Amino acid sequence: MQGWYLPEQMAITAYSARWFLPFVLPVCLYVCFTDLREMRITNQAVLVLGAIFLVIGLIALPLPVYGWRLVQLVAVLVLGVMLNAGGAVGAGDAKFAAAAAPFVAGADLRFLLAIFAANLLAAFATHRLVKYTPLKRIAPGWKSWNVGWKFPMGLSLGGTMAIYLILGAIYGQ
Repeated sequence: MQGWYLPEQMAITAYSARWFLPFVLPVCLYVCFTDLREMRITNQAVLVLGAIFLVIGLIALPLPVYGWRLVQLVAVLVLGVMLNAGGAVGAGDAKFAAAAAPFVAGADLRFLLAIFAANLLAAFATHRLVKYTPLKRIAPGWKSWNVGWKFPMGLSLGGTMAIYLILGAIYGQ
């Protein structure tokens, strides 16, 4: 179905990914690090990610697409709040997912979920492996080593966003 906004929104363009990547990548790395170290995604990181989209999105995207991406942010935030209320995800994870949502083209959702699934498995396996090896001595004070069954999802969420934008910058339309 063709709409007045769909052609530009079908998949991420290399142009938009290249605009977003240098600003978003440091935030993603910071989220990975702070969630490993403190088991929390800071509000400042989420607000910076949202601000990056508000400013750079005006340059990187056509105005109708920009508006639809803001709708995505609100939809993911509402879903995240409901999942958090049900205990399925942490509040920081829900807020980060909402702030990251406008960077993702709607047609890329299946691709993004595939990246997330692979990244989650790799991050979980790596985290658990390092937790029980001498490599843990590199960062002995991280809270993520001692929280039982919990896992720092920011490691996978931040990694997924970074991978998505890197692949978009290289292979985007």
